[in-house]
Amino acid sequence: MAGTATGTGTGTAAAERTAVRRLTVLLTCAMAFSMLQLFLLGALGPRLVDELGITPTVLGLTTTIGFGTAAVLSPVGGRIVDRFGPRRSLVALLLVAAAALALIAAAPGAGLLLGAVALGGVPQALANPATNKAILAAVPTARRGAVTGLKQSGVQLGAFAAGLPLAALAGGLGWRAAVGTAAGAALLAGVWAACALPNDPPAPAAGPRTPWVPCGPVAWLAGFSLFLGGGIASVNTYLALFGVRELAMDPTTAGTLVAVLGVTGIAGRVGWSKAARPGRAEWLPGWLGSGALGAAVLLAAAAGPARPLVWAGAVAVGVFAVSGNAVTMVIVMQRAAPGRAGQDSALVAAGFFAGFAAGPPLFGLLAESGRYGTGWLLVAAEFAAAAAVGFVWAARDRRARAGRVR
Repeated sequence: MAGTATGTGTGTAAAERTAVRRLTVLLTCAMAFSMLQLFLLGALGPRLVDELGITPTVLGLTTTIGFGTAAVLSPVGGRIVDRFGPRRSLVALLLVAAAALALIAAAPGAGLLLGAVALGGVPQALANPATNKAILAAVPTARRGAVTGLKQSGVQLGAFAAGLPLAALAGGLGWRAAVGTAAGAALLAGVWAACALPNDPPAPAAGPRTPWVPCGPVAWLAGFSLFLGGGIASVNTYLALFGVRELAMDPTTAGTLVAVLGVTGIAGRVGWSKAARPGRAEWLPGWLGSGALGAAVLLAAAAGPARPLVWAGAVAVGVFAVSGNAVTMVIVMQRAAPGRAGQDSALVAAGFFAGFAAGPPLFGLLAESGRYGTGWLLVAAEFAAAAAVGFVWAARDRRARAGRVR
């Protein structure tokens, strides 16, 4: 009987691990598709500028519209996820992402392109609250940090897909075929989510009204994310165009820069999320912002005679800057009050998306006149501000927690 009990326990544990692995893969795909349009527009930027006749400033405006929409909708998206559950939210996320990508593939000019990008802000607004809520519901506490890092790395998986296989497909069949392929894959992922995820629990009764404006740690993390997002968005949008116009790369090689950023971002998000344990996690945003500052300095140096440093800069942006958002999501789940995980995640994400909306237009004005070196210094200033916010919050939080202990 003892042997039977042991065998049953082992089988249950193995089934739980399998279920968590499958959920992790699905959530990683959802994160990848939620922001895939950003990386496609960056990796395919040189082709879009030439074929649609748009300027670098309009290319930056696509990012502004997409993430501006996401920033505005994120607080609503968090409440929707808390109300209706992660399964419905994830299926909606993937189907809307598929529709937005299909419209981008069909866009004859800047007008429909910008409209499609605005639609793509909806899945961005749902992504963090829906995936975080799914983790809190189904993943044991000890594994949540690792699973969060893996699912957040899905964003960088999207960067890799845009920068290498989809960019290569665009070189052979055209950029519309590449974006259309991505739309079909998102549709299939939506069907998979509908079939694989368990039904959501009944909608909870309406509780007390919660504030729309972030406060406490959420406000500090949103501020950190605002500056971090501004810098990352500029890198994502203009790195490939910088490679083509300033470093004399061909479009496929320049797209590989985005893929490199994506691969190193995956490693950084997984590694730093595992390291984000209570007591240590609070200091990581400041240190990651500092590393991101160094990465931007490398890109600025590449705009001068040290051109090979662009590869080191891309690697460092992935390891440090891109990892910051994963760490903030781990902290949110560690600190969220019961029933507030979706809303708190959405408010921090709103800061991140607002940065994504604000950063590229400023950089685009500099890129228009060929002043990429100055643009990378602007990115360095944004990362420096993020590091400062991160360190100030960590110090204040440590004093506050010490005061409560006494």
